[in-house]
Amino acid sequence: MKAFMDKDFLLETDTAKKLFHDYAKDMPIYDYHCHLTAKEIAENKRFNNLTDVWLDGDHYKWRAMRSNGINETFITGNKSDREKFQAWAETIPHCIGNPLYHWTHLELQRCFQLYDPLNESTAEEIWEKSNAIIQEESFSARGLLHKFNVKGLCTTDDPLDTLEYHQQLRNEPNFNIEVLPTFRPDGALNVDLASFMDWLQKLGAITGISINTFACFIEALKVRVDYFHEVGCRLSDHGLDSSFFLKGTETEVEEIFKRRISGAALSNEEIVKLKTEILLHLGKMYKENGWVMQLHIGGLRNNNSKMLNLIGPNTGFDSIADFTYAEELSALLDELEKDSSLPKTIIYNLNPRDNYVVGSMIGNFQAEIPGKIQFGTAWWFNDNKDGMEEQIKALANLGILSRFVGMVTDSRSFLSYPRHEYFRRILCNVIGNWVENGQYPPDFTYLGKMIENICFYNIKKYLEVST
Repeated sequence: MKAFMDKDFLLETDTAKKLFHDYAKDMPIYDYHCHLTAKEIAENKRFNNLTDVWLDGDHYKWRAMRSNGINETFITGNKSDREKFQAWAETIPHCIGNPLYHWTHLELQRCFQLYDPLNESTAEEIWEKSNAIIQEESFSARGLLHKFNVKGLCTTDDPLDTLEYHQQLRNEPNFNIEVLPTFRPDGALNVDLASFMDWLQKLGAITGISINTFACFIEALKVRVDYFHEVGCRLSDHGLDSSFFLKGTETEVEEIFKRRISGAALSNEEIVKLKTEILLHLGKMYKENGWVMQLHIGGLRNNNSKMLNLIGPNTGFDSIADFTYAEELSALLDELEKDSSLPKTIIYNLNPRDNYVVGSMIGNFQAEIPGKIQFGTAWWFNDNKDGMEEQIKALANLGILSRFVGMVTDSRSFLSYPRHEYFRRILCNVIGNWVENGQYPPDFTYLGKMIENICFYNIKKYLEVST
């Protein structure tokens, strides 16, 4: 029997152990998609206690607690932080097979040097010891980034954001972590939502453009793209949760837009035509600026309307959608490629059914840049051992694994960086098994460099950053 989560955790072969310990383990991190805020980094946020830094805002843990029958008052309600932590401690032993079990204990080990399993009986000791460490001067937003050797990270930002904290960080001479914005124009694409007109009014105000035509709308978006670029932006991000490509004529799109801003209701077909044209215009802007376009496809969000009304979005009531989109994805990429306007693109699928759809799609549009079109790392509900293994194997089967740009935290927590270690262990184990099964020679000169590239250097080169 192996020891619980020891130094060779998840590493089944000697080759896997060598690849991890000699090559992957100490590589820096470039977290190119996360939901940390530049404000918290600029202000070097400190934390009150373990619940504050570990449970607040973590909808993964909240879902598990609800599944364990924990009352909502212990999750997002008015119970004390100590009581909320106790509820989590009582939940975690039930999470066998869930990545939360591994993440929880990796974070306890790496952040607090605590190696006992968390449960009802160890909760008090873990609470006291971790809180003592949290009070240390080095335990802060910046301190944690330095601890995990984070060289750069990309936040997720609305086009209306001032980016003042990103600018502040850029101008700090002694701060050596690159914190870049990511352009996330949900407000622009969600033309069907009631919030669209308010967002549009704010866009007009911030750009000084009177948005009364579709052409003016695109002009205003370009102003914001240009501003983000000035502040160092290297990526955009789009959440595509339903049909997203249906080409209309220029005249049709202009008429649809004018009807929308006049307050008229649009048909589903009109909505998709408008979204399509916005995506195409943005894609061309991204290519002009040398950005990467990220497409996160397949979320089914805010399923529980009662809880949405009570505590809001992004609180653990999303799941996997099952709409099919291969033809639409092909059409979007093809339309941009026709006039050489297709930017570097990372495609993430939420439904694991679609691994081979995405893995095969990327090969249709590769050109000149190694790995120009990427099959994104296992995302959200796939962000687990099985999901990572399947994504790695699908990419290797259908494309070139060595060009993969690797792992992201996709997290709101400063404690989530051990997830990179989790991914690296799984990656090394998959490759180690191939080598020891005689499927690839034990060429550590090549394999070691490949591991280092996937962990760090590929994304650095892909984003064209100097960090």
